[in-house]
Amino acid sequence: MKLIDRVLELFYPTKCTFCHKLTGGDKVCKSCAEKLPLTMAGGQAQKFPFISQCLSPLYYEGDVRKSLHRYKFGGLSHYCAVYAQFMVKSIDENRISCDIITWVPLSRKRLRQRGYDQAKLLADQLSEITGIECRRLLKKTRNNPAQSGTGGAEKRRANVSGVYTALSPEKITGKSILIVDDIVTTGATLSECGRMLLSAGAKEVKAVTVARKRN
Repeated sequence: MKLIDRVLELFYPTKCTFCHKLTGGDKVCKSCAEKLPLTMAGGQAQKFPFISQCLSPLYYEGDVRKSLHRYKFGGLSHYCAVYAQFMVKSIDENRISCDIITWVPLSRKRLRQRGYDQAKLLADQLSEITGIECRRLLKKTRNNPAQSGTGGAEKRRANVSGVYTALSPEKITGKSILIVDDIVTTGATLSECGRMLLSAGAKEVKAVTVARKRN
């Protein structure tokens, strides 16, 4: 560890991304590294309408759930670097390829409230690691209620219907696109984003998230 890192660790000790306990420098503690609810090969991939494949390396439960809540609502935006490592591993294991990376965008109102777009940070990290271009291809046109409080799958689909529009169709036409988000539950949001991208001329739309619900 470099001197500057030691000084920073003294004043700002590192806590595990998942259990939030002091680690002495590791971003994921040994206990979490051994016990995280990994989806493994059998649970990583899902399919949704307009999404040919959706990968998620972790299940949305326990410390993973608490961690993502701190990431989204607690200002701990630096967690994106750790999450991205899990996502890239899942992408590599499943041999996923794409031409462009994009993300599920926040509304202007929610972006002002939160201060950052958690899905964009993840997309930027994936782009940096993989070298694949990251571009904003979707815009949220309406600040609809949060999906987490909406209810079942049918209500979630209705809640996101028509709230996204595709941007830069010349960048979309004929391209294989990977959409990034933090969590997938019913897949309603990703499906609506996929529908808009395919309508704008995309060849195929895939997705990757940090976590998914266990069936």
